[in-house]
Amino acid sequence: MMSKLSLATLSHWCSGVDEEAMCRVAQYNDHEAFARLVRRWEEPVRRLCVRMTGDAYRAEDLKQETFLRLFEKRKDYQPRSHFSTYLWRVALNLCYDELRRRERRREFLREDPTGGEGAMEGQAAEGPSPDLRTVQLEEGELVRQALLQLPEIYRTVLVLRHYQGLKLARIAEILEIPEGTVNSRMAEALARLSRILQPRLNPLPNATGQFPPPTVHPKFVL
Repeated sequence: MMSKLSLATLSHWCSGVDEEAMCRVAQYNDHEAFARLVRRWEEPVRRLCVRMTGDAYRAEDLKQETFLRLFEKRKDYQPRSHFSTYLWRVALNLCYDELRRRERRREFLREDPTGGEGAMEGQAAEGPSPDLRTVQLEEGELVRQALLQLPEIYRTVLVLRHYQGLKLARIAEILEIPEGTVNSRMAEALARLSRILQPRLNPLPNATGQFPPPTVHPKFVL
């Protein structure tokens, strides 16, 4: 708890603007400081939730839940790392929960023998999300759709690196894994993305009758 930390520790970790604001929220329930944090971080959090879930409407809900959870758990805040590291963890955990709920719903619908209302819901769930429908003409849409097919451990590193612009060391800090593990997951994520996209980006054989190699590069994920 905050009261157990020494004044020296508080002074060190609360020296940043965001860290100082969150310390005020944790110690004094400072609503003005919390409002500043929301204004500064609500759009990055929303973007993260969109890329992780592929659904702009649900991402808006998850953004709100992130800041609600942040305020509810304010007394648990430990100023031992960057505030953004703490915030990304809260948002990612909510995204993971959402993805697992979806998977449970899909499993239930696959097992539903009635073929009635549950089957209709399953068909709706398999269709493109509102977010994907609104960005069909946006460059890189195929990549973003392919991103949603990756397991969450690979999707997460790509989203944090190429959409949120975080360095590998910060990603390792957020996920609490070695930086080398981040590197290996990134390589595997890009390899899987290439395999998904190759038939779509290179659908026709070249003049020799062979299919060209995958062309996916990190820049296509931006």
